[in-house]
Amino acid sequence: MNLLRRKSVTDLQTEALTDHSLKRALGALNLTMLGIGAIIGTGIFVLTGTVAAQNAGPAVVLSFVLAGVASIFAALCYSEFASLVPMAGSAYTYGYATLGELIAWIIGWDLILEYALGAVTVAIGWSGYVVSFLRDVDINVPCSLAAARGVVAPQCTTPAVFNLPAVIIIAIVTTLLVIGIKESANVNNVIVFIKVAVVLLFIAAAAHAVNPANWHPFIPPNTGDRGAFGWTGVMAGAGLVFFAYIGFDAVSTAAQEAKNPQKDMPIGIIGSLLICTVLYILVSGIATGVMSYKDLNVPDPIAVAADHAGLGWMSSLIKLGAIAGLSSVILVMLLGQSRVFYSMARDGLLPQFVNKVHPRFQTPYITSIVTGIAVAIVASLLTVREAGNLVSIGTLLAFVIVSIGVVMLRVREPNLPRAFKTPAVFVVAPLGAVSAAYLMVSLPWTTWRRLIIWFVVGIVIYFVYGVSHSKLASKE
Repeated sequence: MNLLRRKSVTDLQTEALTDHSLKRALGALNLTMLGIGAIIGTGIFVLTGTVAAQNAGPAVVLSFVLAGVASIFAALCYSEFASLVPMAGSAYTYGYATLGELIAWIIGWDLILEYALGAVTVAIGWSGYVVSFLRDVDINVPCSLAAARGVVAPQCTTPAVFNLPAVIIIAIVTTLLVIGIKESANVNNVIVFIKVAVVLLFIAAAAHAVNPANWHPFIPPNTGDRGAFGWTGVMAGAGLVFFAYIGFDAVSTAAQEAKNPQKDMPIGIIGSLLICTVLYILVSGIATGVMSYKDLNVPDPIAVAADHAGLGWMSSLIKLGAIAGLSSVILVMLLGQSRVFYSMARDGLLPQFVNKVHPRFQTPYITSIVTGIAVAIVASLLTVREAGNLVSIGTLLAFVIVSIGVVMLRVREPNLPRAFKTPAVFVVAPLGAVSAAYLMVSLPWTTWRRLIIWFVVGIVIYFVYGVSHSKLASKE
């Protein structure tokens, strides 16, 4: 039993040319907008406040810089793979071509966790902004339905039982993904325009209210708790806000739906990451300059910072932009999740009904629906921080494996025609792997424990079903 059997890159390229089950409808602009749609969301509208208040203080700016640097290393490696193997599946497909089936399964199982809980985390943040916005217009969501189970929503006195708004947004996005990729991309483009406009408006309007005294001390002293202030807090914060950068990873799952993946995928991946990194740094710096980082531990920190800056007129607008922005993140996360499921089923590692494409819409509709239902259930119960930690560690692990894989493929098959090459690959890729691994170590043990449990479940499923149904195994 060869658990490390690999798919040939040449075979994957041939499959990409002949497999027309998914519709190639996305250009470079669509892919860049998908990346921005996924990247600008919870990181800017939710995690900026919680990480500043609980981990890094004003040095949350450094947390974003460190996470951004690690992401850029990984993005260059992803770009080479995405242009070389233009198939759905992202790191799962790349791992299958370089590290073997068992490692590919582990990555795929990891990506399922990453994208599903990514959508969960953002849906919870979306719910917080919606409840707040509706309250501004005198519509009150019942406290029992306004947050995760056991959480007391703002201006409520009793804990919630069920997060209804989170379930509603996931149902809407799932329906859109079933209808079609082009329609989903068009809706995403409109949403991205709205939320980037709101972010730029906040930067321009709140800059005048920055008080440099709020940045002192820039790195607050360590409180004695692991990951709370000091340099360890900055690193722990980088591991947490890293969740905000996974959008470019999700772009790579749409490679099989790109018109010209060899050219357009690197543009979409790298372009979206660079744009969003600059915006993250500016917003986190202004938010912690406008008010004390201690007061930013709220569900809607940017709206609160706008209020503090005397921009009362802008608070509701920011909430509206956040609602729109988080919607697009959920869309791209659920898109990535369904495409990973689709790829794993295509290879025989999951049941074939998962692989079914809608005859009219040309979308993997069964995976979209099943994913939507599962994500809605989990989003109704978990808190942002519980889900966010798991997403970060799953993403970082994928980055480590992709960075290692691109080096191995350069050594093993140096003469493959590559439309995009990672510059200084023997420096960039190891730095990507090491920086991502370092951020993983900074995350709490409870997160590691949950990841290990998830992997144990995945390994059992692989040996019970995947090994005996693998299409690559049957060919051999």
